[in-house]
Amino acid sequence: ILDNNFEPAPVGVLGELYLGGVGLARGYHRRPALTAERFIANPFVKGERLYRTGDLARYRDDGVIEYAGRIDHQVKLRGLRIELGEIEARLLEHDWVREAAVLAVDGKYLVGYLVLQGAEEDWREVLSAHLASHLPDYMVPAQWMLLEHMPLSPNGKLDRKALPKVDANLQARPYVAPQSELEQQIAAIWAEVLEVERVGLHDNFFELGGHSLLATQVVVRLREQLHSEFDVKSIFTTPTLAEFTAGVAAQQTINSPVQDALAKSLEALKRLSAEDLDKLIS
Repeated sequence: ILDNNFEPAPVGVLGELYLGGVGLARGYHRRPALTAERFIANPFVKGERLYRTGDLARYRDDGVIEYAGRIDHQVKLRGLRIELGEIEARLLEHDWVREAAVLAVDGKYLVGYLVLQGAEEDWREVLSAHLASHLPDYMVPAQWMLLEHMPLSPNGKLDRKALPKVDANLQARPYVAPQSELEQQIAAIWAEVLEVERVGLHDNFFELGGHSLLATQVVVRLREQLHSEFDVKSIFTTPTLAEFTAGVAAQQTINSPVQDALAKSLEALKRLSAEDLDKLIS
């Protein structure tokens, strides 16, 4: 298992699986270009070759190789590189999941397609939490779709192009326009960061494609515009616009006496003469 620099990948780190040895094929029949692409010189043994499988894998601590999907299923989601196969492999670890597939939609959010067995009503929350315990939050699908079976190609493999498209209108929550000035201000920040047209009071930051890096951008903009300190964790505990805005308003109320006291202190300093300031500093 090698990384992009043809160096052995450490235990637990994804890399590409290569095959070699005396039983390695000579190449593809009458396909020299593909042979040259897939069969490379072995960087560790002079005169031998390795075959690039195109499979993502990693070594576990016990020495077992864990398959994590295909390299050609890598996608970029808001600038972040994601291995769809790794998400699918983690889903398949759960007892409720019989089959799983994940797609990126418009490079903005992930959709998980599932065939379940013996699942309970809270399967969305349970499976999202399962993924979040193993993967970064931006690799947890924002939308889910249950299927009776996965579409297959004539050769029996998953036909990703035949997976049904998610109806954004059915998935979206009923739009409730922000009312207060603070709600409208924060909604505008969310819309800008998430690259969506509008954000309603009951919209969920993460269901709109948000993740921890984008949450940090939201907090930075809030600090710049409201001149107050806000914790990134608050977006995770209050993910809807209404809940988050209420928390921001409460935080502003807490900060207000401190800000007032600071303003009064600054005003008093302005009234001091240069001589008084020198005495104060000394």
